[in-house]
Amino acid sequence: MLLFQGGFTEMPNAPEEPRSAALQWNDKDMATNFANVVNVQSTREQVDLFFGLNRTWNMGDEAAVTVDLSNRIILSPYAAKRMWTILGNVLREYETRHGALEIER
Repeated sequence: MLLFQGGFTEMPNAPEEPRSAALQWNDKDMATNFANVVNVQSTREQVDLFFGLNRTWNMGDEAAVTVDLSNRIILSPYAAKRMWTILGNVLREYETRHGALEIER
């Protein structure tokens, strides 16, 4: 969940103080997709997240794995950094409760 505060006071000579704003989540047009594959690429201006589904359950003689891409999310580098921080915190909490997650690199 990405939350941030912002805004300025209306008094021109007063020091600027952030004020809290109520955050309302509108899920009217939200879609839910499952992904078991993720890839990331970036440029100076953006970070692209690609989500997809690997349906391969038996490799057999197949030389390639096909991933059906379902979503591409484009973030600013600042939003990507906030997401990285939040996701890291969530995974630390998860591993504290359920044990370390071992992944292949």
